Amino acid sequence: MKKTAVLTFALLMVTSVLAGCNTMEGAGEDIERGGEEIQESAD
Repeated sequence: MKKTAVLTFALLMVTSVLAGCNTMEGAGEDIERGGEEIQESAD
């Protein structure tokens, strides 16, 4: 029982980390696009 609980917890943590990476990557792309638009409008 204890082994199953630890395995379940580990899988949840891995899933959370992977989802967080995708979210941060998307936020970085959005910020980059915003910076490019500002730069283009300044030219």
